[in-house]
Amino acid sequence: MASPTIGLLGDVMLGRSVADTLGDVEPEDLWAPAVREIAASCDAVICNLECCISARGRRTERIPGKPFFFRAPAQAIASLEAMGIRAVGLANNHALDYEVEALADTWELLRGAGIAFVGAGTDLDEARHGTAVVAGGLRVGVVAVSDHPEEFAAATGTPGIAYADLRRGIPAWLEAEITRARAECDLVMAFPHWGFNMTSEPAAWQREAARALQDAGADLVAGHSAHVFHGVGWAARGPLAFDLGDALDDYRVDAELRNDLAVMALWRPRDADRELELIGLALDFCHTRLAEGADAEWIAARLERACAELGTEVERSGEQRFVIRPE
Repeated sequence: MASPTIGLLGDVMLGRSVADTLGDVEPEDLWAPAVREIAASCDAVICNLECCISARGRRTERIPGKPFFFRAPAQAIASLEAMGIRAVGLANNHALDYEVEALADTWELLRGAGIAFVGAGTDLDEARHGTAVVAGGLRVGVVAVSDHPEEFAAATGTPGIAYADLRRGIPAWLEAEITRARAECDLVMAFPHWGFNMTSEPAAWQREAARALQDAGADLVAGHSAHVFHGVGWAARGPLAFDLGDALDDYRVDAELRNDLAVMALWRPRDADRELELIGLALDFCHTRLAEGADAEWIAARLERACAELGTEVERSGEQRFVIRPE
């Protein structure tokens, strides 16, 4: 059987100025045609949705001094559809920015579009329960978790996100959920939202946690949260993509860390030669295109260094295309 191609994006933020832009352009135009074309070539695309989608709710007061609140209008769903998004992670620090009302609207809109969600729910069990998407005839399980904020954590009878302090290791419930997904699916992906913002490499505890997630049964670990892409490691079951960076936002750009450059991962789990390919992305203000020229060169150089430190090598297969392999 030929390998399916599963596209993976990091943080997709459709609120604030992106929401304003949706009032002036068609939802699909947040993504350049060439980016949409790559997404269309995938059997499924999965992303972390870094906002709620709703016109309701009020800014949460759970976290005193919280600086950023992201909420998108209903038409933002069409921008996810334009990229062929089949599932989104909601285990992150913005799912409850506008409290439970807005999160409930997000669930309803996603369901209406046929987009699965994972990492948040009406109670503890639902928030922790993984989802599955079909890609190329295979069932791919997705288990999502966030290591922050604890204030957004679901509880018994209380809506919220799947939370775990991953710095202390993989909790028993997360290991059990990956084991359950392993029994019911052909492949399993762990999708953690973890670590500090604006870091360029995984912390030691993230490296340990990623290997523990694979030991529990995850074939791929694909992380997000830093707003900056990291290098890729490799363990016995497959790739450890610690952070994919942002895929769409309106954020201020750090000239050194270049959080306006990111990667889209193409995971081909049954293709030994090209199991993981990264596509360089450039984030203009509220618009994402393929990286070209100096941007593509910057990504190439950074990937070369970052992957070497994690024991993998990079083969450049196109201007903004990079195949990652274990050394």
